[in-house]
Amino acid sequence: MGKIILGVTLALLLLVGFGGCGTYNGLVGKSQAVNGQWANVEAAYQRRLDLIPNLVSTVSGAANFERSTLKEITEARASVGSLKITPGQAPATAEEFKKFEQAQGALAAAVSRLLMVTERYPDLKASAAFRDLQTQIEGTENRINTERTRFNEAVQGYNTAAQQFPGVILARLAGFTPKAFFQSDQGAEKAPKVEFNFGAPAK
Repeated sequence: MGKIILGVTLALLLLVGFGGCGTYNGLVGKSQAVNGQWANVEAAYQRRLDLIPNLVSTVSGAANFERSTLKEITEARASVGSLKITPGQAPATAEEFKKFEQAQGALAAAVSRLLMVTERYPDLKASAAFRDLQTQIEGTENRINTERTRFNEAVQGYNTAAQQFPGVILARLAGFTPKAFFQSDQGAEKAPKVEFNFGAPAK
């Protein structure tokens, strides 16, 4: 009888152990999925960052173009560039995530305002180079929205696994902390609405 009890006990311990390993590995996999999707988010934002020097260069050639608008977008770009976040790894704290969103939101707003100002310059709007940049910016903003949505989905999957039993126990023991979402309902962090008017240039 003692051997039977011992055998059953060992079997239960092995079952729990294998189950724990599976849960742990699942959390690791979901955490890596979040970081992988974050890398895609960074790539989309970097694309917008890379377009801005060309945009500034193009519009600065327009006669009497508002220098304050160019200064604003240049400073916003510099603020984003100064963010200290490990590449390919989502911000570790809600505070870091908030700073990232605020900086990117300020840059998006600056881009949007610059494009609105260009409506006053028919010759600039008629420029093939400027129209090409507008198209690229529109595509980039759409990509940013897509990657942010996918990132939030990955975070939701991870957070759910880390909060369900028995994952919640392992998560606490192994240091799997909740991850922050993009707060898409806050207007300041929404991607700017970019409207295009490719009508005939003024004569």
